[in-house]
Amino acid sequence: MADLLTEAAFDLRTDSHDDVLTEVEKWLGVQLDRSSSEYGRQGVTAGFRTDRDTWVRIQWRRMWVINGPAWTGAECASVLRHVAKPDLLRSVRWRDDARGMVWRADEMELILSPAVSSSGVVGSEPVLSDSWWRSLKTSFAALAAHKTERVGMSSAHLIRRIKEVFGDSVDTTIDEWVTAHADIHWGNLTAPDCYLLDWEDWGVAPRGFDAAMLWGHSLRVPKLADHIQHEFQVDLTTRSGKLAQLVFCANVIRVSARRSEPNPLLEPSKNAAYALISELQTRR
Repeated sequence: MADLLTEAAFDLRTDSHDDVLTEVEKWLGVQLDRSSSEYGRQGVTAGFRTDRDTWVRIQWRRMWVINGPAWTGAECASVLRHVAKPDLLRSVRWRDDARGMVWRADEMELILSPAVSSSGVVGSEPVLSDSWWRSLKTSFAALAAHKTERVGMSSAHLIRRIKEVFGDSVDTTIDEWVTAHADIHWGNLTAPDCYLLDWEDWGVAPRGFDAAMLWGHSLRVPKLADHIQHEFQVDLTTRSGKLAQLVFCANVIRVSARRSEPNPLLEPSKNAAYALISELQTRR
């Protein structure tokens, strides 16, 4: 996404796009509530409530990158069953020659429960019911059982990230693969009703990958991180699950080394990584 933004220099949060909204209304036959707008953190997506009590999500790509799997993620996810996600109702796409871009708009079920944390991480324990955790576990299990050719986290990418930070300290062979959302954090989960949002990146990943990402985004709140370990123990205690946790830690350490601002996830990620490496080495 960073490369896309560097080349694109178009931000829905600041650049004029009234003509785009007019096109969306015409093609989908809805009226967008401009006051309900919510923009993605990188300015590539925007969402609006409609007069049909649905939600329209708008996104763009430069013409030469529309073949990537993220472009069709929501569309492909519409076949998933027993996963708590907004139902996709209809879509429209068109070419914008003036901007050198392609737009798409997806009208979907309106989810009234907000994201648990818009930043993706939490600094205190959120109030989540037992039924919320059951719904999340059911969704992860149903998703894991779904067959797909999409790739959420490749073996090559995981190996590269772990070796870049930790060298050859562990065997990075993944022995179990399942289908995953592959972008789980507290900004893509709602409460009090549990829904999984933003399906651009879903696909095959190491077993336990989604639970590992949620655990990692919870490391500032040890009680919450421990709760996730307990809820998803069956997956997170596997070799693949531990490597999924380690790649999260590697990404935090890697990104923190390239930025000057402090990262509150850095120290807990380092501490967790040392323990994970020791456990993985013991399993050799």
